[in-house]
Amino acid sequence: MPWGTSGGPDPWAAAAPASSSGPATLTQPQTAAEETRVPGRVAVITGGATGVGRAIVHEFAQQGYRVAFCWVPMPGRDIEAMALLTEAALAHLGAEVFSARCDVRDREQVDSFIDEVVSKWGEVSVLVNNAGIAHDGALWRLNDAQWNAVMDTNVTGAFHCIAACAAHFRRQKYGKVVNISAHQAARPGFGVSNYAASKAALEALTRCAAVELGPSNVNVNAVAPGFVHTERLDQLPEEVVDRTRKRAALGRLGEPEEIASVVAFLSSDAARHITGQTLVVDGGLSLE
Repeated sequence: MPWGTSGGPDPWAAAAPASSSGPATLTQPQTAAEETRVPGRVAVITGGATGVGRAIVHEFAQQGYRVAFCWVPMPGRDIEAMALLTEAALAHLGAEVFSARCDVRDREQVDSFIDEVVSKWGEVSVLVNNAGIAHDGALWRLNDAQWNAVMDTNVTGAFHCIAACAAHFRRQKYGKVVNISAHQAARPGFGVSNYAASKAALEALTRCAAVELGPSNVNVNAVAPGFVHTERLDQLPEEVVDRTRKRAALGRLGEPEEIASVVAFLSSDAARHITGQTLVVDGGLSLE
C-alpha cells in the first residue's frame, strides 16, 4: 500500500522545500566513515604476543590505532622475545605500540596495566579479550588445577579486563569490547569440557556486559573462531586436523588474519549498532 493512503504519516512530507528557491532534500544520517576516529584511538589486546592475538595487534596497528598488548610466560616458549619482536617490528613501521607482562587472572596486575595505558595515551578505545588457555582431557581425568586454570584465564581474566576498562568507557561515553570465544562453546567435542564451558560462560558475560555498558555507548561482542592455523593447532593429532578441514563447508582452516579482520570490524563505527552478539567465524564448520 502506498505511503499516505492509509491515513499514516507520509515520510516524504519532510522533503517539502521551505521555499521554492532550492531543491527538496531529506536529512541523511551520518555515515560510519564520517564518524571514524581511528587515528589516536587506543586498542588493548590481551595475549597479543602469539597466534590470533598477534594478528589482531598487527591489524589494529595497521589501521592507525595506538596498540597495547600484554602477555605471560609459557612453558617451552620464549613469549617475552616474541612480544619484543612484535613491538619492535611495528614500531619500525611507525606504529605506536608497547607490550607488558600481565597475568589477566590477577586483578591488581590488570588494573595496573590498564592504568599504564591510560596514563600513556589518555584513554582505552577498544578492548580485545584474547588471552586464553586450554587443558584438554576427559572430564573424569581433569583435576581441579586444570579446570580452574582454564576458567580463571578464559572467563575471570576477561571479567577483570572489562571491569578495569568500564570506568574509562563510561567516562568517555564510548568503547568497544570484543571477546574471543570459540566454536566449541556451542559445539563441544570430547575432551574439551573445561574449555567449552569457559567459552560458553564468556559468551554469557558478553551479553551481560552489553546490557550494562550499552547506555554508555559501549558495544560488547564476541567472535567464535573454528580451527585456525596457530601454534595450538600444531599440538593436535594430524588426523583430527584433517577431519576438521573436510567437515568445514569451505574445506579449509582459518588464518589468524581472517579472525583479526572480523575483530577490527566489530571494533569499528561500521558495527556501532551491533552489541551482545557472537559472530561465528569457522568456515562453515558449524553447518555440519
